[in-house]
Amino acid sequence: MRGVVEKPCWYEGPLAAFDTETTGVDVENDRIVSAALVVQHQPGAPPAIRRWLVDPGVPVPAGATEVHGLTWAYLQHHGRWPAPVMEEVARALAAVSARGTPLVVMNAPFDLTLLDRELRRHRSAPLADYLGMSSLCVLDPRVLDKHLDRYRKGRRTLTDLCALYGVELSGAHEAAADALAALEVVRAVG
Repeated sequence: MRGVVEKPCWYEGPLAAFDTETTGVDVENDRIVSAALVVQHQPGAPPAIRRWLVDPGVPVPAGATEVHGLTWAYLQHHGRWPAPVMEEVARALAAVSARGTPLVVMNAPFDLTLLDRELRRHRSAPLADYLGMSSLCVLDPRVLDKHLDRYRKGRRTLTDLCALYGVELSGAHEAAADALAALEVVRAVG
C-alpha cells in the first residue's frame, strides 16, 4: 500500500538500559556505588552512555569490591555525594519514561528497589515522585527469556543470557557494560 509507513517492532526502536553496582544485595540497606543509563535509538546505532560514580558514605565490603572492582578509598576520592547523584539518576529515568522509551533492567526488582531506597534515604522522596504521571515500561531480560523458554534448564544470569543469545559482554560488572549487554539481549530476545 502506498503512503503507509510501517512502524518498527518494539525491539527495533529506541531502548534505554539502566544498571547499578552496589555495596551488596540487601535492597533495604546496601548502597549504590555506580550507575549507568544507556540509550540507543535503533539497533546498531552508537549508544549514548551516562555514568555516575558514588561515594556511598559507608565502607564497601571486600566481597562487593571483588565483584565490581570499586574500593571505598577509590569511591571517596572519585565518587560524588549520593544525594545529587540519586536526583540526577531519577530525573534521567523520568526523562526516558516521559519519552515513552522502554527501560531495560536486568533483575529490575533489585536495581529499581535499591534506587528507590537510595532516593528515600538521600532525597526523602520515592522514585514514583520523580516519574509523576508517567510510569516506567520495564523490560527485564531474565523475565523475557523465562517467558520465551520457561522449561530450559540452567541459570539466567546476564552472562548466561549473553552467551545464549550471542551478545558480547566485555567488562562485566561495570554498570554501563552490563546495561548495554542487557539492552542487546532484549533486542535479541525480541
